[in-house]
Amino acid sequence: MIRTAFLAALVGSAAAFAPAAQSGKASTALAAAVDDAFGVSIETGNKCPPLGAWILEDTSPDAIKWFQNAELKHGRIAMVATIGFMVQKFGVHFPLYLGPTGSNAFSPASDQAWLLSSSSGVTFSDVAAAAPLDAIQMVPVAGWLQIFAVAGWFECVAFDRQWNQEGRVPGDYGYDPLGFTKGKDMEKDEKMVSLRMKEIKNGRV
Repeated sequence: MIRTAFLAALVGSAAAFAPAAQSGKASTALAAAVDDAFGVSIETGNKCPPLGAWILEDTSPDAIKWFQNAELKHGRIAMVATIGFMVQKFGVHFPLYLGPTGSNAFSPASDQAWLLSSSSGVTFSDVAAAAPLDAIQMVPVAGWLQIFAVAGWFECVAFDRQWNQEGRVPGDYGYDPLGFTKGKDMEKDEKMVSLRMKEIKNGRV
């Protein structure tokens, strides 16, 4: 009787600690996957920064690619926004559908400026001539709704490709009209690996 009770206690103790052991192994495997993920480089000691590790601590190794995609998309948006800020700051003006807002890239003034908002009287020429932060405030609510609608549409289109990464690297959505990556091994080709790392670092900056 005593032996049976003792064995039962041992089995119970082992069972109680089993999930913790498995959880510990899972955490170790995840930490290794995070540190080995593409994008972790010498700037952070070849380890994922503490904040990133904390954000990813409750996720699964398979979900790391999702976060890599998210980082790449945010980085690309940031780079495009930086160029947009510089273009606006330097006063460069692009013709709007070849309309009457001017065709000279550095001369946004025109005799027949198109209205951006009839209620406020703001024209496209006014926005083109304004400082970057002032131009943002000049966009009407309807304009922002259009921007968010297009961004949401793009997210819906890219959602499946962002999750289904079989045979592709993060950031590859199958759209490469200039053929930069055509026939290239994105994971083994040294030039492609270098360019991918540069893109991530530029996006972070």
